[in-house]
Amino acid sequence: MRRNAPASESASVGLPAQLNAVTLNQFLASLPAGVAMLHDAGNGHTPLRWVEPSELEDPTPYLLDGEFVLTAGLPFRRGVNGADDDAGSGRGGEGAAEGAAVADAYVRRLVAAGVAALGFGLEPYFDEVPADVVAACRNHGLTLVAVPASIPFAALGLEFSKLLESGNAQVFRQLAETNRHLMGAVLSPRPEHELLAALAQRVPAWAVLVGADGRVRARAGTAVELSTLQPLLKRLLAGSGPRVETEAFDVPGSALVFGHPLRSTRDATLGGLLLGTDKPLTPAQNNVVSSVVSLLELLVRQRTSGSLAPSQLATALLLHPESIAGASTKELNTLRDLLAQSVGGTRTGLVRVVQGIRPNAAPAADGPVRELLQWRRLFDTKMVELTDYGFAAVTRLKVDDQLLAGVEQLGWRLVVGGAAELPALAAAYRSASALRPRVQATGTTVREEELTWSVTGLLGGAAGGMLASRLLAPVLGQEPERREAQLQVLRAWLGANGNWDATAKDTGLHRNSVRRQINALAEILDVDLAQAGTRAELWIALQFADSAAPPGAAPDGGTGA
Repeated sequence: MRRNAPASESASVGLPAQLNAVTLNQFLASLPAGVAMLHDAGNGHTPLRWVEPSELEDPTPYLLDGEFVLTAGLPFRRGVNGADDDAGSGRGGEGAAEGAAVADAYVRRLVAAGVAALGFGLEPYFDEVPADVVAACRNHGLTLVAVPASIPFAALGLEFSKLLESGNAQVFRQLAETNRHLMGAVLSPRPEHELLAALAQRVPAWAVLVGADGRVRARAGTAVELSTLQPLLKRLLAGSGPRVETEAFDVPGSALVFGHPLRSTRDATLGGLLLGTDKPLTPAQNNVVSSVVSLLELLVRQRTSGSLAPSQLATALLLHPESIAGASTKELNTLRDLLAQSVGGTRTGLVRVVQGIRPNAAPAADGPVRELLQWRRLFDTKMVELTDYGFAAVTRLKVDDQLLAGVEQLGWRLVVGGAAELPALAAAYRSASALRPRVQATGTTVREEELTWSVTGLLGGAAGGMLASRLLAPVLGQEPERREAQLQVLRAWLGANGNWDATAKDTGLHRNSVRRQINALAEILDVDLAQAGTRAELWIALQFADSAAPPGAAPDGGTGA
C-alpha cells in the first residue's frame, strides 16, 4: 500500500467515480424478467460505472473498469461453433476451434479490462447465446446474461441511469442530514468528542484525535494500541502539505488505517485524525470524513492560532496588572494591537463595552458554549464574558440599528457603551455597569452616547416616577386642582432657591401666602425644607411628577428618558 498519497487521490482509490455506487446485483434485480442469467461469476457487489453497448471485436481501449458491456454478437458472427453466416456450417471442426478461440480471446480481454458483466442480445444475429461464449465466460469468471429481442439495449441504459439518479438523491439527503448533525456537534460543550462520535455513527471506522504533541485528545470506537500507530503518527506529524498517510494492520477493524493532518493556515501540523476500517470507504463516507477533518481543523486553529491575541492580552494583564497604567508608548501600542486582533480588527482603534441583559422572557441558551459563540459571532469579537445578568463584550462595532434589532429579537436588551481606548476600557465598563439598572427597570436598550448627562437624564422615567411617587405621595393623592396648585408653588419656590419674593412674583401670590403654603407642604410631606439634600430630592422628584403613579398604585415601569 502506498504510504503517502495526495488527499484528493487517496480519497477515491479503488472506488467508482460516481457519488453513489449501483452494484451489479442491484442493476440485474431492476431489469425485466426476460433477462436471463447464464453464468453468475459471484461479483454481484461490484459497483457498476456504466452500461456500454459495443459491437467492436476489441472494445477494451474505450472501456473503463466496472462497466456492463452489451453486444448483439456481431464480433462472433464468423467462426463461432463452426457457423458461418455466408456459408452455413461448412467449416466443421476447424471452424468450431476458430469460434472457440475468438470467444475466449474476447472474454479474456473484457476480464482484463475490469468489465463487470456481459449482456448478450438475441437477434438479429443469434437466437441463443453461442456455447463458446458461455464456456469462455465460465472459464474466465465473467458474469453473462441473455437479453431477449423484446428488450432494447437503450432500455437497459435508461434503467441504470434511473438507479444512479435515485441513489445519488438519497445520498445527498443523507449527507445534508449528516452535515446538520456535525454542525450541532461543533456547537456542543465538547465539540471534538461529539464530532468523533458523529463520525463513528455514519462511517464504519474507529477514530482517534491527537494533538501536535501526539497525545490523544478524543476517540470513538475501538482502535488499535497507540503504540502500534506510532510510526504512522510520526510520519503524519512530521509531514507537510495536504496528504493522507496510510497503513495496514493484521488486526480486526484496522485492515486500512488513514491519517489526516490538521493544519494551520501556514501549514504547521496542529494534530491529526486517525481512522481505521476493514474495507475501503465509499465516496459518500469519504465526504463525511472530509467534513469532519475540516471542522476539526477549524476547531484546532481556533484553539491555537485563532486565540493567540486574546491569550497574550489576558496573560499580560493578569501577570502585570499595572501594565496599562505604567506602560511605555511601545508597550501600550503592543497591547492595543493585541486588543484590536481580539475584537476582529486589523489595526488599533476605538472599542466599546456592550452589556447584554437577559429579561425573564428571553429563551434559555442551549449551553454556555453555544451562547458564548452566539455573542462572539454577532459582535465579531473574542472578548466576551458570560455573567449573572447576561454577558459583557468588548467590540469594535458601533452596534447599528440592524445589529440591535437582531439582538432584541432574541429577547435581550443592551447597554451600549461609548467609544473608548484601551487605557479607558475599565472606566468604560464601570459607566456601562452604572446604566444596567436602568435597562433592567425599563426593559429598553440604552446607548450611553445618546443619554442626557444630567441627574434626570441618567435616572430615567421609571426610576424617576418611582421617586416622585414615594416623595410626593401626600400631594399627589389630593384633588387635581389642589394638587396642581401645590406642585406649582413648590416647583417655583425650589426653582427660586427659597426666595419668597421671587416665588410670589412667579406665582402671582402674596409672599405671606407663599410662606403659608410652603410651611403646609413641609408638614404634609414631613420633610425639613431647610436641608439642601431634601430640596434637591424634591426638585428631582418634581421633574417626574406627571408620570408618577397615583398613591397606592404599582408603578408602570415608565418609558425611559
